[in-house]
Amino acid sequence: MRHRVAGRKFGRNTNQRKALLKGLAVSLIINDRITTTEAKAKTIRPVVEKLVTLAREDTEHHRRLVMARIGNEIATRKLFENLGPRYEGQEGGYTRIYKLGVRQGDAAPMCLIEFVD
Repeated sequence: MRHRVAGRKFGRNTNQRKALLKGLAVSLIINDRITTTEAKAKTIRPVVEKLVTLAREDTEHHRRLVMARIGNEIATRKLFENLGPRYEGQEGGYTRIYKLGVRQGDAAPMCLIEFVD
């Protein structure tokens, strides 16, 4: 039984899983929307929303926290210059997930995750 076991492993070890989530977060921030599997979209949503919450207040401390978590200067800059001010008065719910159906090759449920306008 997997009672009270949180998080998804995606068949990867810890470092690979962290790299996957970091890459998905950077792609979503840079492109504003990505198509991925439903499980990955649901896992990346709280990660990205916490980054946007940090970016709402543009301080050196928050920039360093975000940079430490995603490690991409371009994404960090876009997060603080575009996305943070866009959601200044919003308390949460910065992303939305659309279900797209199944992938033809392996029937994995696919989703589109994007930032709310």
